[in-house]
Amino acid sequence: MEIQSKRWIWYVLPSNVTAQGLSTVIPLYVIFLGGGIGEIAIIAAIQNGAFTIGSIFWGKIIDRFHVRRQLLLISFFVVILCSLWMYFTSSIVVLYGIAPILGFFIVARNPVTQLLVMESVKKNLWSWLFARTSIMSTTGMLIAMAIGAVGSLYFNVRPYFLICAVSSGVAMALSIAVKGGSFHLERSSIAHSIHGLTYAISHYHFVFPRIPELYDFRHIITIFRGKISNEIGIFYLGIFVFNLGSNIYFTGWTPFLVRHHFSNSAVFLNYSIQTATMLLVFFVAPRIISKLGEERATVVAFVPRVLAVVIPGISIPFMIGSVGSTIAIISSCLMVVGFSIFSTSSSVIFFKSIPQGFEGKYLGVNSAITGMGVFAGSIVTGEITKSFGYGVLFFTASAILVCSLVLFQVYFRYRLSNKIV
Repeated sequence: MEIQSKRWIWYVLPSNVTAQGLSTVIPLYVIFLGGGIGEIAIIAAIQNGAFTIGSIFWGKIIDRFHVRRQLLLISFFVVILCSLWMYFTSSIVVLYGIAPILGFFIVARNPVTQLLVMESVKKNLWSWLFARTSIMSTTGMLIAMAIGAVGSLYFNVRPYFLICAVSSGVAMALSIAVKGGSFHLERSSIAHSIHGLTYAISHYHFVFPRIPELYDFRHIITIFRGKISNEIGIFYLGIFVFNLGSNIYFTGWTPFLVRHHFSNSAVFLNYSIQTATMLLVFFVAPRIISKLGEERATVVAFVPRVLAVVIPGISIPFMIGSVGSTIAIISSCLMVVGFSIFSTSSSVIFFKSIPQGFEGKYLGVNSAITGMGVFAGSIVTGEITKSFGYGVLFFTASAILVCSLVLFQVYFRYRLSNKIV
């Protein structure tokens, strides 16, 4: 068995500079071009939809042709072209066309990275390398926000696309270190590893070892018919509602800050502090989960998550100056604290719930449910905000997250009753 060299890991850093940079600068650029929350929501929905479709497509390509380096080169090259295209355009309509292309191709690196981790070291070291990859990913995100915070003091947001193009070019050059070999894992291996599954879920990556069919959603469908055939259907509903409420917050957050007179630099700074917090929580979350247990940790994770959404909703009159900045920082940090704990604990619970031999089907349904929740969250954000304002938007998101908490508690009750029986 030929083990992949670990030198490839360095492309993770600049690739996340690009990915996080683009996700932050695109909403700011839409506002710079005269757009608002409606246009931002549409672009986010289009990009998230393409992201989900791309996860399926590139996954199939990987499994059939066992390509690694070629997909990375294609992904980074198209991201360079999209970044340059956005730099030269001044039309929001053109951004509607660029968004799905960017979403479709930028996701190609995700399953490649996950498999490279598992192909680069022995199984007993997967946890170590996934942890190292996560740290490098988060560091890249932090660098992207730091560059934006400083650069926005001197320039408008347009030149930031050039930085994204350069960082993607660096990632493209570093990905040449990925070597071909005779040892290739299938993507289904991710579903058999709690470390791979946790990494995939915590980084918002969709994994489709198998494309789900309508029959695979039967556990959810039976709930709407008044009965529960398998408690995993409740888990799926909880995940859908969780992603729906969370993405309402994330889609509306940047335009909300700009609406309350945050400069571009202040927006980047807010995300910098959020990312640094996420990096710190990464080391603490496993200890919290170990102490509380997966089920209690999942429930506890909703507390900072809901507070993060409620706080800006009730503090809109105070979103001015240093007070507004403090409120925004508290909200952003609570959001990632809740997500870091929840994503880890829920992925462990999900891993334990998958019957042997059905990993691909269960993971495919979970990814589809996640994608639908993220897509719906983007669409709903624009409609609610345009009709009722940001206060109603945040209260709606918090109510949806509370519904997700209720669903998870119901799931845990059914799960416990089945164990007793």
